[in-house]
Amino acid sequence: MKKVAILFFSLFFITQIFSQNKAIKITNTSSKKEKEIKENKRVKIKTINGQEISGRFKVKNDNTIVIKNNLIRLHNILEIKRDSLFIAILTSTFFVYLGTGFAIYALFSGLLVNPSALLLAMLAAALIYISMDSPNLQKKYKNDSNWTFSTTTIYK
Repeated sequence: MKKVAILFFSLFFITQIFSQNKAIKITNTSSKKEKEIKENKRVKIKTINGQEISGRFKVKNDNTIVIKNNLIRLHNILEIKRDSLFIAILTSTFFVYLGTGFAIYALFSGLLVNPSALLLAMLAAALIYISMDSPNLQKKYKNDSNWTFSTTTIYK
């Protein structure tokens, strides 16, 4: 049993040493700056056709990625940016709670015939509407400017 455990852990260790992760390399042609987005990270992509797709991506080959079973060629990507799940959840819940608080306050102010209740109700509606499409504050990399997209392999 001890030999099997040692064999198992040594095989696991060897596979971790020789494992390779794929990524999208985003290069600025003028300043030669490079950014990498590792595979299985959430991204938001807008294609040349106007289609917007967000989700975790996988690299299929050198010039194709897959998001939600959609094959996307790298030269068809108009813009790409990271889409952090934590920020999306945090901002959407924050705006929902804030908007609900303003709505409740507007309701009680309206019952007391306060003229500011209408303004608070509009603010509450705007905050709840904003929370439906959570804002993404990450930097957007556009293909039509100086950025080019390619795939790369990251060696651990």
